[in-house]
Formats: sequence, structure tokens, C-alpha cells
Amino acid sequence: MGPGPRGDHRAYVAAGCWSRANDDGHGVEFVLTAPVPEPRFADLIAMTAHYRCGPRPHLLDVGHSLPVGEPWVTGSACDHILVSLPYLHGPDLEVCHLPGGHARLLWLLPVTSSEIAFRREHGTEALERRFDEAGIRPLDLHRAPVV
Repeated sequence: MGPGPRGDHRAYVAAGCWSRANDDGHGVEFVLTAPVPEPRFADLIAMTAHYRCGPRPHLLDVGHSLPVGEPWVTGSACDHILVSLPYLHGPDLEVCHLPGGHARLLWLLPVTSSEIAFRREHGTEALERRFDEAGIRPLDLHRAPVV
């Protein structure tokens, strides 16, 4: 989706995880927001959705991470994706009510290898505190690592 009237970022949204792998009408979809259009962002969403809902599904929830295999954009230190709550938008965008259930919308936050190592040792909440203390801008394509 392109930018709306009140923002300058784009949203890349998985569409189909909920219908492919829901439990009694409750499932997940993934969202990645970015300040520029970039075809590889659609690839990141597809990779995440395939990992979550593919032929050998895996649990993917808040605090889990995936290696991207390269920087999410050229020149960025972020080479992993952290599954997060709607960091930019608040809790009102976490749940999308559907007939017979709901989809939980989880955000994909680009992070660095050092941040993932920190999360493994200290936990997701400790990493998110570091993000808050550093005042990161999640849409900054070239933000500095917090650890």
C-alpha cells in the first residue's frame, strides 16, 4: 500500500497467512512499514509468510526473529527481522476482527545481528527498552544499532 494522507510510509502486508494457518478462526498476518517503495520488502513479507504458513509451518510470534541473509536495504546494518507488536501504531492495530475470528497483525521490524544476540541473552523486553532509550526511528533505513 502506498502512503496515506496522514503519513509518508508504505505498508507491505501479508494476505493469506490467516486463511492458511488459523486455529479456530484466529491467526496472524504480518506487516512491514517502510519510507520508500522497494520490491524486496514484498519478498521479506512473502519469506516470512512462507516460513509461518508453508509446507512445514513454524510458530512465528512476538519476539521471534528471522535472518534476512543480507541487509534489508543496501547500506543498512539491519539484516534480521524481529516480529514485534505494532511498534509505530499502538495496540489498536494489533487485532483485525473477521467473521468467525480475528487476525493478529504482527509487525516486522528490521534489526541487526548484534541486537538479535542481545535479545537472545537478555530477552525481547530488554531489547525494546534499548530501542526506547535510544529513541530509534523504526522507519530509518540506516539507523545505528542500539547494542
